[in-house]
Amino acid sequence: MYATSSSAPEPSPRPAIGPASRGLWLMGSDVDLARRLARSGFDWLALDAQHGAVDRSALVDLGRALGDVGANFVVRVPGVDHSWIGASLDAGAAGVVIPSVTSLDDARSGVRATFYPPLGERSWGPLTPMWDGYAPDAERANAHVQCAVMIETAGALEAVEEIAALDGVGLLFLGPVDLSLSLGVSVDELLADDSPTGPVPRILAAARRNGSDVAAFAGDPARVPALRALGIDRVAVTTDIALVALGAERVLDLT
Repeated sequence: MYATSSSAPEPSPRPAIGPASRGLWLMGSDVDLARRLARSGFDWLALDAQHGAVDRSALVDLGRALGDVGANFVVRVPGVDHSWIGASLDAGAAGVVIPSVTSLDDARSGVRATFYPPLGERSWGPLTPMWDGYAPDAERANAHVQCAVMIETAGALEAVEEIAALDGVGLLFLGPVDLSLSLGVSVDELLADDSPTGPVPRILAAARRNGSDVAAFAGDPARVPALRALGIDRVAVTTDIALVALGAERVLDLT
């Protein structure tokens, strides 16, 4: 399509959402705030293109802004959408979080969109050379990109063992709010169920059997201990919105 040579150094390969990590969920699209937050100590940022303000234009701006910061960034795409998955990775995301998965076929489609042939069907067209950023070749991209499938529907939970066994699924991502809605229980009830047949233990067991792991969205920092008690140590601890509110509350308490 076009040359991708760049003076940018190859980043050290590490999982987009690694073990014992704390992530921050970005609902907004302000590039200056995103850069500051990326340098504030979080291990990874998740740009929310499903329920946040991240459209395709903002995705490119954020990809350019986050290309040289310490934290990885991933994109929660709007759904099982080949175009969005490819565009997110083209913009420099280290991985994608795929929501609205309701079946094994959905998960399989998401995996195909994440990887270049022969592993998948991703189309070639990295955007990072536009700002002299690093663009891996197809082999390196396939080796290092992380495909995280959200388990947040009754259908995904029913197929979780098969989803976890799919080649290319690097991470199962628990969405406790939507999963609790789908199952007709509260989030607290969902997280309190530590029985072997409970939804979260079932997800964890499926991941372990297939050499994978589980991440989760906490949203509220108060939920982080419950998630860690269940054995989930890759957690999006809060959102940018909540972080601003917590910071404002702290400042007002101090003054």
